[in-house]
Amino acid sequence: MCIVANLPDSFSEVCTSLIANAERQDEENGGSRIRMQALTMLCQMYPAQTLAVRAKCVEMCRMPALTITLSLEHAHRNRYEQGVNDIVAFVSGLLLGNDPQVRNYFASFVRNRQKRNRESSSTVLQHLREELLYHLQGAVVFSVENRLPASSVVQASSLLRLYCALRGIAGIKFQEEEVSLIVQLLTSQPPPSPAGVRFVSIGLCMLIACPSLITLNEHETKCINWVKWLVQEEAYFESASGVSASFGEMLLLMAIHFHSNQLSAICELVCSTIGMKVAIRHNNMTRMKQIFTQEIFTEQVVTSHAVKVPVTANLSANITGFLPVHCIHQLLKSRAFTKHKVPIKDWIYRQICSSDAPLHPVLPALVEVYVNSILVPGSKSPSENTNQPIDEEEIRRIFRNSLTHQKNSANLSNRLSPKQSSSSLTAQLLLLYYVLHYEDVRLANMTGYIKAGRDKIKSYSTEFLSELPIKYLLQQAEKDQHSYSGIFPQLLRLLATHFPHLALVNDWMIEDIILSTKQTESSDLSEVEIEEGLSVMSSSPLHTERLLKKMLSLPATELWPFAPLFIKHFNKTLEPSVPRHIQELYRLTWLKLNTVLPRCLWVMTINALRHNQSALPDLTQENVVLDPLQVVRCDNRVFRCPTALAVLLRVLAACLQASRSQLSRHLLDQPLVTAAAANAAIGGKGQLSSDAEREELKAALIATQESVAAQILLEACMETESDRKTPGQMWALREVRSIICSHLHQVYIADPSLAKLIHFQNYPRELLSVAVPGIPSMHICLDFIPELLSQPNLEKQIFAVDLAAHLSLQYALPKSMSVARLCVSTLTTLLSVLSSTNRAELFSATLQSLVCVCVAFPPLVDDVLALLMQLGRITIAEASRGNTVSFSFREPGSEQHLLSQIQTAFEQILLNAVLKVKIY
Repeated sequence: MCIVANLPDSFSEVCTSLIANAERQDEENGGSRIRMQALTMLCQMYPAQTLAVRAKCVEMCRMPALTITLSLEHAHRNRYEQGVNDIVAFVSGLLLGNDPQVRNYFASFVRNRQKRNRESSSTVLQHLREELLYHLQGAVVFSVENRLPASSVVQASSLLRLYCALRGIAGIKFQEEEVSLIVQLLTSQPPPSPAGVRFVSIGLCMLIACPSLITLNEHETKCINWVKWLVQEEAYFESASGVSASFGEMLLLMAIHFHSNQLSAICELVCSTIGMKVAIRHNNMTRMKQIFTQEIFTEQVVTSHAVKVPVTANLSANITGFLPVHCIHQLLKSRAFTKHKVPIKDWIYRQICSSDAPLHPVLPALVEVYVNSILVPGSKSPSENTNQPIDEEEIRRIFRNSLTHQKNSANLSNRLSPKQSSSSLTAQLLLLYYVLHYEDVRLANMTGYIKAGRDKIKSYSTEFLSELPIKYLLQQAEKDQHSYSGIFPQLLRLLATHFPHLALVNDWMIEDIILSTKQTESSDLSEVEIEEGLSVMSSSPLHTERLLKKMLSLPATELWPFAPLFIKHFNKTLEPSVPRHIQELYRLTWLKLNTVLPRCLWVMTINALRHNQSALPDLTQENVVLDPLQVVRCDNRVFRCPTALAVLLRVLAACLQASRSQLSRHLLDQPLVTAAAANAAIGGKGQLSSDAEREELKAALIATQESVAAQILLEACMETESDRKTPGQMWALREVRSIICSHLHQVYIADPSLAKLIHFQNYPRELLSVAVPGIPSMHICLDFIPELLSQPNLEKQIFAVDLAAHLSLQYALPKSMSVARLCVSTLTTLLSVLSSTNRAELFSATLQSLVCVCVAFPPLVDDVLALLMQLGRITIAEASRGNTVSFSFREPGSEQHLLSQIQTAFEQILLNAVLKVKIY
């Protein structure tokens, strides 16, 4: 002391050294006591450094008793000097700060001192409790007639939170006087303000975190009356304080969790509200559970009250805290609404309509639980006890004019009834998710419904689903994934599962390019202008070009109202006098419209390109899905117009996929539960006995549709007399072949079995010279050519040999050589077993293929020449027997004609394979 008095500059160094060499926790030995007395006297000598020494103790986590002693002395000194007392804030900082080491350091001190329970060693802790009790008394004194003034609300909240930390973290046991004052302060009635809402929330959580507060009947009665007062005043508090997430939702949520016995969820709710991790034993909450479930909130009261709670306006992720949506979600999970037959559909519909971006994380879960409560009956409740689904008309009301909601939002809000909010993108996405998830769950459980006799399950019709702008909404969600990340993956999964024709990869790729182009905000575009511009595309293409460029610069949603008028002129683009540039601009505009309501656009396009449009009724989406081959029953000029054909192939691929999806949906929608039901489904004929047979029939129908479509496209590649006579038509044919081959390549890659089916059905052999070089995936045919060769049909065998020859030239691989050798061997075998007529037919068609095999694989020349020699001998013998040998006679099908072909083939093999000088 004397040294520091004479050398005041060494004060900080001496104090730091004393603290650093002290024990982590104060002991009762003499050294620790002397060290603490020395530091206390040093701080009394120099009061200005008291807080600095205290901070050094906390920083080093040493001498906690000294820390409290210095804090108390500082508090007493400031109290007399009418200064600021920081004891509550300081102790709260130690227990609730972000440093876990400091928290453990002080909590261990309190816990250890309390365990010793001796007067001498608990003096510091007792002084701290007395100081805090003094502050508690002061707060209670200000509460006149149990009403807490606004000036004391924040201080009272801090005190409650500190005592909660002392109990939950430091493990302190409340004394009788402390319990009495805490209960008196906790049950005070604060003013309706954000601070008052916070005070009440902390009080509610403290009742659960500190069950020792209600051990006495007097305190329990007081707390129960206070909670009942909160229930009555909750609506007034929310309206007067301006806080949307009030304690009313917390009360309701606690009651719901207590009823469903989810005590862990209550613990999480309490900890998140008071901002600290408190260990709450479940057995200590037994009395609070009885109070909530039996005296304040019975289950029927909870459900009835929850439905009357107003929905949260403009609910989004920006609104934090516990909201009505949390309560409804929890009640739906516990099946409380269905148990007490409380209708909840209208509340959920209003809340969905009142949602906004960014999406609140509970809303998707709310939709899922609501759907399950409709379609999946509880295990303990009868099947008829389920919630009601949302009506189609209510959903239509939100989706009506959804494509132009940005442009006409004011008009739309005027058209909606007062009970509904504006059809925001968030509401539309949630309702779309509801419809898709509803159908997904319903189809997955149809077998169970039929077994349970639930035949009146509501299903949303195909016509209704076709009205929803599914693809457009998904694109909007994809653009703003930051706001809709909680729902976009689920929507994408459901789209790919139930609407795969709206999730084609090619469409997504081209749409990203189209939608990324620069667009004007708005432009005046009228039907008259479009009619005039498109009607003169042949005579005045410059006028049409300006119109189409203007349409391409507009957003797709603004273009959609003109889609019927635009598609009406599609067949005019097929005229030869229309410039290619105009056709390309028309195609790009069509692709832009395809991003909005593609299914409607496909039907309009099919109707516009049909034969005899005036004589036939317009097709509907249902017609096209049932018979997707309607797409290729179109004007023949489409198959010589590359831009129109590209559009048609997109529509064809989508309609085939839609048909496949519809057939799968039909099987799920009409399951065969028993054999008797299967027989009844087909009129009692007994042809179907299991779902496996139905799957086989479905697969056969799909394969038939897709193979017929591929055959039609292949035949469209054949050169006609008109192509040769019309100037420029051969160039168009060449491009058409490229487009069709690219399409078939994707088809074969997606389903290799389809390629096998098409080639087993055969197509004109003239097209092999187009298909083999044009379709990169044709090499897969090497796998099934041996099987095709073994077919007992001469035409199929000829086709197989010709296909193998073309593949050998295109893919000179070891596998190709093996297949080619097999073909030569097969022909050698057939030579000796076929009749003369069939032999002539076979080899007349395959001699040129043998030449191609020799060109591709010279090692096979010997085998081929041996085959030709044997064929020539047999043919001469056949001709000699008929005494009709005349080598100048060239009648097709005769032996002389075949001999001429053999001789020509022999010459070509020698020229192109044996005597060929050029290697590369």
